Amino acid sequence: MFILTVIKLLLIALNIFPSRFTNRRIMFLIYMTNLVTHVMMDEPRFAQPIPNVTVAVGRDANLPCVVEHLGGYKVAWIHIDRQMILTIHRHVISRIPRYSITYTDNTWLLHVNQAHQDDRGYYMCQVNTNPMISQVGYLQVVVPPNILDIESTPSSVAVRENQNINMTCRADGFPSPKIIWRREDGEEIAVEKKKKVLVYDGDVLPLTKVSRNEMGAYLCIATNGVPPSVSKRIILDVEFSPMIWVPNQLVGAPSGTDVTIDCHTEAHPKAIIYWVYNSVMVLPSKKYKTDYTENSYRAHMKLTIRNLQYGDFGNYRCISKNSLGETEGSIRVYEIPLPSTPSKQVTHTTVESRENNIIPSSRNDTTKALQTDVGYAMKNDLYPGSASSSSSGVGASSSAASSSTSMQTSALPGGAAGNSLSSLGTKGSLATGKSTFDADRPPNQYASSVAAPGLHRALLSCSLLLGSGFYLAQL
Repeated sequence: MFILTVIKLLLIALNIFPSRFTNRRIMFLIYMTNLVTHVMMDEPRFAQPIPNVTVAVGRDANLPCVVEHLGGYKVAWIHIDRQMILTIHRHVISRIPRYSITYTDNTWLLHVNQAHQDDRGYYMCQVNTNPMISQVGYLQVVVPPNILDIESTPSSVAVRENQNINMTCRADGFPSPKIIWRREDGEEIAVEKKKKVLVYDGDVLPLTKVSRNEMGAYLCIATNGVPPSVSKRIILDVEFSPMIWVPNQLVGAPSGTDVTIDCHTEAHPKAIIYWVYNSVMVLPSKKYKTDYTENSYRAHMKLTIRNLQYGDFGNYRCISKNSLGETEGSIRVYEIPLPSTPSKQVTHTTVESRENNIIPSSRNDTTKALQTDVGYAMKNDLYPGSASSSSSGVGASSSAASSSTSMQTSALPGGAAGNSLSSLGTKGSLATGKSTFDADRPPNQYASSVAAPGLHRALLSCSLLLGSGFYLAQL
């Protein structure tokens, strides 16, 4: 505008002095030239463009506007998106207290304190020349990701085994966040039936026919390039009724020793686990030691029985029970006889017993039954004529003879395992002397003939007596 005015003045001057070049005209031209030069040098202009500024929400931002040769003109800042005048020269016009202005070395600096998302947009620096001059810069306000709990799956969710479930994770922020899923334990995630991945992208994680192996913590992670990234931990509980696995259903041990039996169980919700013997719950004591080890939905239960005695053999049950059901496993503890040691004691009373069917009173009931049976068998086989007389001598001989048909060599403890001889009947009951009770160990059948030849039966009777620690002085 000033340049046009100067040109007009020059043209007027030339019209006034069209033909004569006088000193006055020369002086006037010099003056006008200096005036134009001065006007052109003092015209306001922007020394550099306004940079685009990026700031995280809640942080401070500064927008610079550098104007040279401002002279008497004024600088104003305008938020174009809001159509709001913020400042004029050194005065703040906006009622938003977060805006302020400073001036140093031709730089007009607009301060935006604790930037909000509404502050995002274009800002104009304007000089009130005629015509107006201006330039524009952009303020970007970024927002770190934030997970929306109200739109996401709760922190703990339960589902029945073999059912489907979709876990959801929603987040906001600027730019829009990206959602990824992964397991906290680093295991693969089974998606789309047979497909397994370490990382799954998407707001919704679909799981089909969930198994107990998929139980655990899942991490939903939201990122958008603005720190910090955020995550949510979602625990997936897979519910199922108890299951029990028994490694050894038959456990044998000698009397007087300690034995440990164990069960493995899986259940969720957490199950109540305990041992039962003879319909009575087993509690920790000097006799019993219980040990339970748990790992997630798995549990390992052990029971140690100290100093095994006759009444400790039998069936032990491990029981697991939760709100969805109950199951149990059975373990049979049976006795293993220790190796036999032959006795060095030799008595003539044994010989008399063979001939006269008289058993010394110093032996226990079991030995009496066996000796009577052996004596009857020998007299019947070696002395055929004495069968009727010997059977009338002692009434218990006939009953002992009938039980000897099912005699088991494996049931002879010999000496160290016990001082009694035992035989297993056909109904699985163990007979010792005159007492009968259920067998606590699995049968170990050996062949024995009821109608064996006489010599073979005599040799069997002799071997039984020798195994019991008795020697026949004479046949």
